[in-house]
Formats: sequence, C-alpha cells, structure tokens
Amino acid sequence: MKLRFHENTLRLRLSRNDVAKFATTGSVEETLTFGAGRSLSYRIEAGSVPEVSASFIGSRIAVHVPNSQARRWAETSQVGIEASTATLKILIEKDFQCLHEDGAVDPEAFPNPAAKAL
Repeated sequence: MKLRFHENTLRLRLSRNDVAKFATTGSVEETLTFGAGRSLSYRIEAGSVPEVSASFIGSRIAVHVPNSQARRWAETSQVGIEASTATLKILIEKDFQCLHEDGAVDPEAFPNPAAKAL
C-alpha cells in the first residue's frame, strides 16, 4: 500500500494483494520505520462507520470505510473511493501499472486500462 500527501489530500493506493487482503480481513496496515524507535503506521479499515473518514492518533493514520462501500470497491472493477471532510480530501485507489517506465512491470499492480489505448 502506498501513502501520498499533497496539500490537504491523503491518498492510499492498494496493490492487487492489498485489495485481496482488505476484502478478506477488512484491513491493511503498513509501517514506516525512521529508526530510534520512531515510526509512522498507516491503515485502511472497513467497519460500521457512516462515511469515509480519517484519523491521526499518536503515530498512526487510519482511514475508515463503511463496510458496504469497502466491499463494493474491493470486489468490483470500481477504481477508487473519494471523500471529503471539512479539512481533508481522501482518495483510495487501486494501484495501476505505470505507463511511463520503460518495460518496468509491477506484478502486484492492476493492469492499466490506458495501456490498451497506446
């Protein structure tokens, strides 16, 4: 799972393996270790929440997705989920193969639908 920030946007991009794990277990978590006991964890989790939201507590970012919306996204060809709070835009996307790298193929990324047009 990849985490990106840009201005007030939090973006998670999940590989095929991440999406499969999310569909099966309801969550995926990664940890970025800085050393000296310092780390940042980020997580996506499905649950009984009314809408997509995010929290930041201690050194952990969590993105919460309603169960029905999570299931629909993980089990269909739906590419992403987009939501906004009063202060934050949240994007959750399936990670597609890059088109700009020469011959580089990420076996965990989803096939890029734009590759057919090239």
